[in-house]
Amino acid sequence: MSESPRPQTPAEAWRAMADGNRRFVSGAPAHPRQDIDRREQLAGQQKPFAALFGCSDSRLSAEIIFDVGLGDLFVVRNAGQIIAETILGSLEYSVEVLGVPLILVLGHDECGAIRATIDATEGKLQAKGDFIHNLVERIRPTVEAANQQGLHHIDAVTDLHIKDTINELLTRSKLIAEAVKSGKVAIVGANYTLSRGEISPIITIGELN
Repeated sequence: MSESPRPQTPAEAWRAMADGNRRFVSGAPAHPRQDIDRREQLAGQQKPFAALFGCSDSRLSAEIIFDVGLGDLFVVRNAGQIIAETILGSLEYSVEVLGVPLILVLGHDECGAIRATIDATEGKLQAKGDFIHNLVERIRPTVEAANQQGLHHIDAVTDLHIKDTINELLTRSKLIAEAVKSGKVAIVGANYTLSRGEISPIITIGELN
């Protein structure tokens, strides 16, 4: 079986991601590009077709849920997918140096970081770690904005957080914003449903046609 060519455009990259997720959801993954030959082929260089910025949750194993292989995804993760300078630098690297045509910002239902922030706004957060509180404070404006809009369910807050994350990414990274404007890169914000394993896009920036 011959390998399909690397996706070159935002539309081709998103199609590859969506197709892989459908295989995963159906229980018939192909496990492509995960053999010894692929490993050896990649030893000299990488050329991923998409960057994924997602939550660190152990249930969001990127290559598994999108049924892709070694060298396909440039993955950047932290709890609650919070923008930071290191995240921006990593995503800029994926665009400028690696030439990915797609950035996927991926959240998920029942996110612990979102739940902790909701608890904090209600005065119920039990965690003591200073940097856990720092993380919560980064998400707090989104939770408060959601509540002002009458949105209180964690999934609604998560959707808004994904949109806010993409807005911050484009506001702070001139390089990525220009790549999107030129049509070289598209950004998809999506939510992952843990029980079904399904990806649901909630916002698209750029062209996927």
